[in-house]
Formats: sequence, C-alpha cells, structure tokens
Amino acid sequence: MILVTGGTGLVGAHLLLHLVENGENVRAIYRSQNNIQKTKSIFELYKKGDLFQKISWFEADILDIPALEIAFTDIEYVYHCAALISFDPKDEDKLRKTNIEGTANMVNFSIAYGIKKFCFVSSIAALGDLAAHETSITEKTEWNPEKPHSDYAISKYGAEMEVWRGLQEGLDVIIINPGVILGPIPTAKICAQGSAELYTKVANGLSFYTLGSTGFISVTDVIRIAFELMKSDIKNERFTLIADNIVFKDILNTIAEALKVKKPNIHAKPLFMNFLWIADGIFSTLFFQKRRLTKATAKASYSNNLYSNEKIKTALGTVFLDVHQYIKDISRF
Repeated sequence: MILVTGGTGLVGAHLLLHLVENGENVRAIYRSQNNIQKTKSIFELYKKGDLFQKISWFEADILDIPALEIAFTDIEYVYHCAALISFDPKDEDKLRKTNIEGTANMVNFSIAYGIKKFCFVSSIAALGDLAAHETSITEKTEWNPEKPHSDYAISKYGAEMEVWRGLQEGLDVIIINPGVILGPIPTAKICAQGSAELYTKVANGLSFYTLGSTGFISVTDVIRIAFELMKSDIKNERFTLIADNIVFKDILNTIAEALKVKKPNIHAKPLFMNFLWIADGIFSTLFFQKRRLTKATAKASYSNNLYSNEKIKTALGTVFLDVHQYIKDISRF
C-alpha cells in the first residue's frame, strides 16, 4: 500500500488521482473532513469522480506521532507532499515545525517500518545559490548559508536534510524540486492553492508585471514524473522539475489571455517592488493583517535565476508539457 501526505493539496490531490488511475492501493492522510472535498472536486473536474471512492482516508497530522504510527501500518511506499507554504516572516516557527519536524517524523517512521522507497516533494527554493562561474542552477549547485533565503526556502532545505539523513540510515529516497506548479484555474468548487493565486490576481485585474523569471511546470508533469521515478530503479537522487524558465510578464499575459481579461500593463521595477514590500510590512503591522508581499517575494519577482532540467530529461527521457499551452487547455474546464 502507498501512503500519501498532503492529499488535499494541489500536488497531493492530483497524485492520488494518478495513483488510483494506475490501480494502486492508496491511503491518504487528512486533517479536516472539509479539506477532503477539495480533493473530490479535483477528481470531478477531470470527470473521474467514481475513482475517489478508491482512496482510503486516514485522519492524522505529520506532527501527530500516535496517529502516524497507525497510518504507517501495512505501508510499503511513501509520497510526502504535505508542507506549509508561506513567505510571511511571522510564520517562521510554523514553517520550521511543519516542514522540518514533520518531514523528520515521516522519515523516522519510514525507517522504522521498513518503507521500500520514499518520495519527498521539495521545491526549487531549496536548491543552491549560483557561484560566480555558474550560469544555471542544477541539483549540484551548493547552498550558500551566507546568502539571504526566505524562511520557506530554509524550511524546505532543512526538510531535505532530514530526507538525506534517512538515506544514511538505510532508507531509499527520491527528492523532486518542482518550480512554480501550475494547476487548474480556481472555480466555485476548486479553491485557490499556492500558484493558483496567480490566476485569481489576474482575474481580479492585476495591473503590474515584472521582468523577473523562474521555472514553471504543470502539476500534471510533477505527479507523472514522481510516479515514474518511484516505479523505476532510480534511488537516492534529487531532480529539478521545471518545464521552462519563463518571464513573469509572459506567464501573466498567457493567464490573462486564457481568462479573457485585461493583461497587466504597468512595469513594476525593482525599486517600486522594494517600496511595496516595506509599505505592506508597515500596513500589516498597524492593522494586524497577513502579509501580502514580503521582501523575499518582492526580490523573487525581479530575480532572473535559470534552472536546469537536464538531469531528469537524461534519467527518464522526460518531455514536458508546454506551460503556456497547459494554461490555455486547463482554462477550458
């Protein structure tokens, strides 16, 4: 049997659908009954609602040791997708506890229960920092602790260290580092999760764009590659998963075209973005609001890091979906 954490999130829900479509026996962890409906809505979106009943749901939390002990019964393989995603400095403790301590718990139980293979869904945020002689970030790019990183990036890097510890203690592992994951456009039934907020912002009339870039990938590619890696003889490796490096302006324009709304038309330069995150910090402190723009997200909006996907293409012969076409196709739902 396969155990999936984060089954009510974007990646986890699509992974569950892919697993049951392929005849796998699956147990999924959930924290709230309401969250399960998010996953059900994904199944229904793809006209596969009948497959939803094939999932064995188990109420637990990756920080709940007694519950995890029961959840791991009869499990052979683990996909650890659960994580807290936040770039608000106020969430530093929550990020470390959920992403690092939670992953440590999953690794410890996997070792104790003799799990055959463990897949961890990390992020390109946990990859290294370019040195002066490097032009693109790969799986071998070294993490530089002297350079600034978001709390989220640090937590995912720390989680990876727990997975590598598991390797040293005899656990076979796979780590995937996806870029910005694009999934279905939010509807009345499908809540905005993670990168889906891009759709919502554009639909609501986003005026600004930036000329920074990063790696993007469809959720379809992420779960397909994770499944193929777990089924293969490949182990104890990490893989950067991006379909392409894309400028933010271009991705926003594609979303606007798909939604048939106005494209963002004001260039937000780095100086302006830096002003915005400072202003947002003051506003959120005065009015006790959650941060909408942080220093980390502002910097990311105009950074131009290039990520290489050559390793996964060599390992599996992967051909990625075109991100722009994927957005157009998914808008038809």
